[in-house]
Amino acid sequence: MSSNRYALALVFCVGPASVALAQENVSPSLVAAPVATPAAAQAAPSARSVPPSTVLTVSQLAEITSKRIEEGDKFQFSVVADVVEGGIIAIPRGSLVQGTITWKTGRAIGGKSGKFEVTFDHVTLNGRNYKLTGLHRQEGRGNSVGALLGSMVVSGRSAVMLPGQMANAITAEPIPF
Repeated sequence: MSSNRYALALVFCVGPASVALAQENVSPSLVAAPVATPAAAQAAPSARSVPPSTVLTVSQLAEITSKRIEEGDKFQFSVVADVVEGGIIAIPRGSLVQGTITWKTGRAIGGKSGKFEVTFDHVTLNGRNYKLTGLHRQEGRGNSVGALLGSMVVSGRSAVMLPGQMANAITAEPIPF
């Protein structure tokens, strides 16, 4: 029995090459299965993905103005530049991004300007939506003359985001490519 222990120890110490020699002296129930080598583990293909917290530069497709929006309204944006990971385009420019108006104030008397915030929801790639985070705050220009004079007639300007204006969205999850 002590020779069986010795043979088993050889299997673990010397490695898979000695399994055949050890099997001659040891009963099949004592022989360990070959262990996967690190090279075999590295041969499995790893999934490529864009990591979370990657910044996407986006631009809206239509004008957004605080005059005509309400909280909850959804707008389409487009990725401005390719996102490249490891020399491969992971998120191509032109990919659609959805944003939602999450806060809005209208312009007011006394020079107060309109404001709104767009929160980025997801980017669509190959028919699947991937979560995004981040928000963009747009403010109209105030009317400082009206504010200084305390006028009740002069009001601020609406907040407007024009097509081509850029904002940043951030990936919230890994995006495979």
